[in-house]
Amino acid sequence: MPELAAHARDVPVNQIREITEAAWHTPGAIVLSIGEPGFALPRHILESGMACLDRDETNYTPNAGIPALRDAFAARFRERAGLHTSLGAERVYVVDGAQQGLHFAMSLLLSPGDEILIPNPGYPTFAMTSRLLNAVPVGYPLYPEHDFQPRIHDIEALVTDRTRVLILNSPSNPLGAVLGEDLTRQLVDLARKYDLWIISDECYEAFTYDVPHVSPARFDSDVPGEARVFTSLTLSKTYGLTGLRIGALICPPGLEQKMNNVMEAIVSCVASPSQYAALAALTGPQDYVRHAHDHYRANRDAASAVLDAKGIPYLSAQGAFYLWADVSHVSDGDVRSWTRRFLSDSGVAFAPGTAFGSIGEGWVRIALCGACEDLVNGVGRLPDRQDS
Repeated sequence: MPELAAHARDVPVNQIREITEAAWHTPGAIVLSIGEPGFALPRHILESGMACLDRDETNYTPNAGIPALRDAFAARFRERAGLHTSLGAERVYVVDGAQQGLHFAMSLLLSPGDEILIPNPGYPTFAMTSRLLNAVPVGYPLYPEHDFQPRIHDIEALVTDRTRVLILNSPSNPLGAVLGEDLTRQLVDLARKYDLWIISDECYEAFTYDVPHVSPARFDSDVPGEARVFTSLTLSKTYGLTGLRIGALICPPGLEQKMNNVMEAIVSCVASPSQYAALAALTGPQDYVRHAHDHYRANRDAASAVLDAKGIPYLSAQGAFYLWADVSHVSDGDVRSWTRRFLSDSGVAFAPGTAFGSIGEGWVRIALCGACEDLVNGVGRLPDRQDS
């Protein structure tokens, strides 16, 4: 048999999936390793998708998506991002989930050998996807002593003549950290200084706690040839539509035709029932989002109280639905192996911090999505720090 391409052979195992698959095969396990919203979908969303099938509207849609959905995404983004521009639907491309949107953006921006700056710790597919495109991911450090916030001089020190893209992720998966307005503006200025593209992953924009969500697009230019921010959105987290695979990629002005060409080559178009379900989610009642926000915040507070009682350090999450906790007192310098042992011994699955980069050694990501009782029970099984 011929060999696979080197860039495919070298894609590492996703450690989040590794521990989660093990948990799914462990009877009675409490699975806190994956970010899967657990609420039933609102009926109006389900009915909109089913109605599309009932009327047999199952043909191709335009590459960029049905016009009404593009309008709805544009309207939500203008409102949520506080844009003082006339961003229209022509810059919105409906994608098959945020992950396809990230691949779409990187396909447009990266040539073989180009470097892309990604957060460390950061979501694993930032590195995985860029490697599949023969690009080189370069991690910029997010240190515990700086509350896992990026520092401009740390990023600037990594820029070379091969650097093309800076990825930003706020609210952060896995950290729950949120970029403030001043820092976000400085990061956009840095990209402008070195003529870099920005891909802004805003999957969790609906979930911030006591701080605003700040989109880098607020500080971008509206002038074709000067604008540089791509924004990746999803309805997987906001409305729990993980299996429908629906999101949007918003491009800078002037790239619309190129976007169509590349979209055709990657996926052609997204399934029409998913698009109509998404339209109902964006334009219908927003009770689901409000309920989810309150639930995640309450779960954050409940889990934080357990960690406080155990003396276990953690990053106080300002957004998303994860807690980032320091288990170095028990993980013995190999948190990936420790999470497997802990699952076997205690029946609880956490995502190992090394799934997100080298700085994640000694840390775990705790998902706050499920039932509070399970969350408190699972976190409560962690050994107290003082006992170690």
